[in-house]
Amino acid sequence: MRCPYCGHDDTQVKDSRPSDDNMAIRRRRHCPNCGGRFTTFERIQLRELTVVKRSGRRVPFDRDKLLRSVEVALRKRSVEPERIERMVSGIVRKLESGGEGDVTSEEIGRLVMEGLKGLDDVAYVRFASVYRNFREAKDFEDLIDELTGEPEDGPAGPRPSAKLHG
Repeated sequence: MRCPYCGHDDTQVKDSRPSDDNMAIRRRRHCPNCGGRFTTFERIQLRELTVVKRSGRRVPFDRDKLLRSVEVALRKRSVEPERIERMVSGIVRKLESGGEGDVTSEEIGRLVMEGLKGLDDVAYVRFASVYRNFREAKDFEDLIDELTGEPEDGPAGPRPSAKLHG
């Protein structure tokens, strides 16, 4: 494994152990050339996945990009990293075991929204606002209604709109 600090080709494994979710091996490495220390993860990959974007462009699936987008939605929320890692690993397993090497960005977004809905409501709304390309406050109201299960027009008639203060 190449050292990320100096580029030396021959680093040494100092410690290996299973990750918290037992779906990866965590390895602590040391570079004898510069003395740098870093961590790598070895994961099972059932198949190579290709993401088909809305534009039709095809790109290799990147687990780290998926994790980063989930972490952005969860920024400043008190969710344990282990729960985030379990959610992302679950999404990747579903995608890899789905039978197809091609997955749409919509399918990935849907799975992330499902996972975030069970993890953190605020992160769910944050992710949905980007994924669904919200343009106005009404889009947020509709999503909140969807999340809470409240119809916009209940037995007493239309629900009063929330006022936004800016």
